[in-house]
Amino acid sequence: MAPRLKVFEWSDGFHRFTVAASSRSKALAAWGIQQDIFASGLAREAVETEDEAAARARPGTVIERGLAVDVGKIGSRRPRRPAPAGPSPAQIRRIEALADALQKLETSHAAACARLEEERRRIEAEGEAAEQRFNKEKAELVRKLEAARKA
Repeated sequence: MAPRLKVFEWSDGFHRFTVAASSRSKALAAWGIQQDIFASGLAREAVETEDEAAARARPGTVIERGLAVDVGKIGSRRPRRPAPAGPSPAQIRRIEALADALQKLETSHAAACARLEEERRRIEAEGEAAEQRFNKEKAELVRKLEAARKA
């Protein structure tokens, strides 16, 4: 008894490949495919296709049919408007606001640094004056101490 034939098909998007075979594995072999494309849903058992009669007439032979691709529909999309060449007015305002903020920050930072430098100089001068007072008082006390020891 001859095995019952089933019709299987798969498509690559441009062609449909149809074959009559007794099993999925024999259909894959006829297509020359090692991977099980039935598991991924790429191939399926065909039901009432145009190539079914031709495939049943020649079991194991691949029937290839080119699929129509309507290029007119693909190319009929509205053309995109080109992007403006420069920044928008809102972007220009934002850039100017950020530049102003940066300038204010730099000015306030420079002023703060100048105040700190002035304070550092004042503290250094105060430290030097304290050091001089200490040395003067120390020298006076050392002199008095030596005089008291001699007496």
